[in-house]
Amino acid sequence: MAIRRKLFAGLAVFLSGLLSSAVYAAADLNMRPGVTETSVEAFELHMIVVWVMTGIAAVVFGVMFYSIFAHRKSKNPTPATFSHSTTVEVIWTAIPVLILIALTVPAVKLLIKMEDASNPDMSVVVTGSQWKWHYKYMEQDIEFFSNLKTPQVRENFKLEDAQNNENYLLEVDNELVLPANTKVRFLLTADDVIHSWWVPELAVKKDAIPGFINETWTSVPTPGIYRGQCTELCGEWHGFMPVVVRVLPQAEFDQWVVKKQEEKVAAEKAAAEAAARSWDMDKLMALGKEVYDAKCALCHQVNGEGAGTFPALKGSEMAIKADRMKDHIEIVVHGKAGTAMQAFSGQLTDAELAAVITYERNAWGNNTGEIVQPAEIQAFKAGN
Repeated sequence: MAIRRKLFAGLAVFLSGLLSSAVYAAADLNMRPGVTETSVEAFELHMIVVWVMTGIAAVVFGVMFYSIFAHRKSKNPTPATFSHSTTVEVIWTAIPVLILIALTVPAVKLLIKMEDASNPDMSVVVTGSQWKWHYKYMEQDIEFFSNLKTPQVRENFKLEDAQNNENYLLEVDNELVLPANTKVRFLLTADDVIHSWWVPELAVKKDAIPGFINETWTSVPTPGIYRGQCTELCGEWHGFMPVVVRVLPQAEFDQWVVKKQEEKVAAEKAAAEAAARSWDMDKLMALGKEVYDAKCALCHQVNGEGAGTFPALKGSEMAIKADRMKDHIEIVVHGKAGTAMQAFSGQLTDAELAAVITYERNAWGNNTGEIVQPAEIQAFKAGN
């Protein structure tokens, strides 16, 4: 009896595992219903098409298998002499045409609805760059960069981080915050290569193309956190460009806007005060290391030795020769066209720019002894 109970228990576990796997497989293979009106409509239309296809397949294969069985040689040794039937040909042509028309009408209506971004309640400019997103709220005068929050890659990768966090590599330092029940228009573009901004539960997916502005919209009825990613192969670190949208009730969103505006004023004041000071080497190196590890190490590596297409800074002529100081400032401030090196003038304060350049010229044995002050960055930007 004990053996039988164990066998039945094992069989139950096996069957439950199969059922669980089937449920998860079905969820992985199908679309998500989403939370917005358009995403639900898209899912419903998708399911209608799936069932229509299933019905067509059942009829076609049913007729085919019946014909094979009913008209086999052993049952009908004398073949028929007719070659075709005009009536049957008209029917099997007309029916697919009618099915296509019946599916096209709701599909076109939904596409027009999804593309109609007119009369929005607010607008957000989304700019993609290698490898981060920049969000600018047009009406609220708020803008910020959104970077991967868990960049445990290459030598910093920790398996336990991935195992203990279901949102590993899908978290950001600054979420895109939106109000619920508000029509939000997104204006998408890019600084360098083609990116694609995608949040499946909102039914939003649109390419961000350099030199072009694409338009889409959403209205989210349910507060919550919705995650997505860049879905265009935009370079080596394409997989580390997540999108996180936090939807808040209107009152909480208004409070968030006030807080962000206050933070912006405070940050501008602190940046101005920091830029006006004269910094010593130790403070510049400490701040520079912090900025470098957060903004530069992903490409150039923590040890400054670079990797692949990303050049080494350790021992590079630009970082160790005094006559290349201006070139060094130029590439960090304005970036370099045609490469993955982006401009940091809009991402870092003058003090942070001065600190990271100082750090790169004195870390990893470069030891130039040269200091870049925030005032020099200001003068460079002013063209002096």
